[in-house]
Amino acid sequence: MAASKIKVCMVEDHALTRTNFRYELKKYDDIELIAEFDNAEACICYLKENKVDTILMDLGLPYINGLEATKIIKKEYPDVKIIITTSHETEMEIFTALSIGANAYLIKDSCLNKIHTIIQSVNNGAIWIDPRLAQLTINVFKHQKEKKNASEEVINLTEREKEVLKLLAHGLSNTQIAKELVISSHTAKVHVSNILSKLAVEDRVQAAVKAYQSDLYIEELV
Repeated sequence: MAASKIKVCMVEDHALTRTNFRYELKKYDDIELIAEFDNAEACICYLKENKVDTILMDLGLPYINGLEATKIIKKEYPDVKIIITTSHETEMEIFTALSIGANAYLIKDSCLNKIHTIIQSVNNGAIWIDPRLAQLTINVFKHQKEKKNASEEVINLTEREKEVLKLLAHGLSNTQIAKELVISSHTAKVHVSNILSKLAVEDRVQAAVKAYQSDLYIEELV
């Protein structure tokens, strides 16, 4: 009995790219390209009525982009394999794609002749990262580890010290921090000194870095 084909859906808003992938995929008997879309919304609707094994998902789509679409699809259809395809790369895009469940992340101009192998790999449970992105991927997870460590250190601060650190990270002086929190300048100075000691940093700049790594910087000023 012949093995069932891998049912592939392609989401790509550039016609030439769709043509290139279509031509390549038709070379293989174990893959069936069952649908093509130029936007993610149409693909999401298609999944409600049709079984798909793997999706080739462009990152830079209009309206719902590839990362948003991946998050939606993985939540509703966790068994569907998603291969992110892009013309560019950033560390945070790679981390986001992998953290929300993407099974592969690759650069379009370097992967066309590998797409068959990549589709087979992810359907066998593998995660595939374009070799050219290997160092970026390492940097991403190194950054996330540092961020986690920074967050753990910040947790050891008191709530008042966290408030002071947040203001410090926004560039406020001790006098400005004192005014913002309605405390004396001396008290603000003591808090800053305690923060430097607890975070094991030498100056306000290093403390601010910890605040940024722990996501304190995204909170609104009080």
